[in-house]
Amino acid sequence: MGVAYSFLRMLFTDNPVRDEEDRNILLHVNFNDAQSLTFVLNNCENIHDFYTAQGNTFEIRVVTHGLGLHLLREDTSPVKERLQGMVADMPSLSFYACTNTQDRMEKAEGKRPELIPEAIMVRAGIPEIIELQRAGWTYIKP
Repeated sequence: MGVAYSFLRMLFTDNPVRDEEDRNILLHVNFNDAQSLTFVLNNCENIHDFYTAQGNTFEIRVVTHGLGLHLLREDTSPVKERLQGMVADMPSLSFYACTNTQDRMEKAEGKRPELIPEAIMVRAGIPEIIELQRAGWTYIKP
């Protein structure tokens, strides 16, 4: 009866049935073009709005490495102001930066790239992604 009720409710309402399970969503960013980075932020907003409307508990982490670190750089992020506004408005959203990438950029550029204050540093981006997936996070590669 419960499955049938849930199915019928889903068919005849705009909102899926809410459950109590937390959603943990990981977005992997290793590219640097303005259009794609804008798309990542659009994804974050859409995920946030959807799960907020459903009343679900959720967390969104964007993990950057390689060229994706530009998303969080003070000097090169094409979406810096929007990103900072989103973090201020969405406590469930956070952005992680790969220290290994920052080290490589420092070596190549002769100075350490400054990241926005909202960036949370992790030693290595790929292992961070692996560990989040092992912990059950949903992986999205925009």
